[in-house]
Amino acid sequence: MLVENAIAEKLQRELSPSFLTVENESHMHNVPANSETHFKVTIAADAFDGKRLLQRHRTINKVLSEELAGPVHALALHTYTPNEWEGKNQQSPDSPNCLGGGR
Repeated sequence: MLVENAIAEKLQRELSPSFLTVENESHMHNVPANSETHFKVTIAADAFDGKRLLQRHRTINKVLSEELAGPVHALALHTYTPNEWEGKNQQSPDSPNCLGGGR
């Protein structure tokens, strides 16, 4: 839970989101038990207002540069403004099943 917590704390501190979930999806992949390598982040923040999807992802990648350079192998990002999040009925898409890694 150390990586998951670090991701959540950094995003909370840097972007002050109105909604944030960080899900460890490592168990869905061919990795050792208790791994923290694959994450899904769903975030709604005013900081994304007026920004394109690529700019939003770059913002998060910058905040999480340490994690992305180290333990995090995959990061699924679902980024919204608070209004967009409300328009999505506060639902992010499900992650697809893993297609690689020898499973």
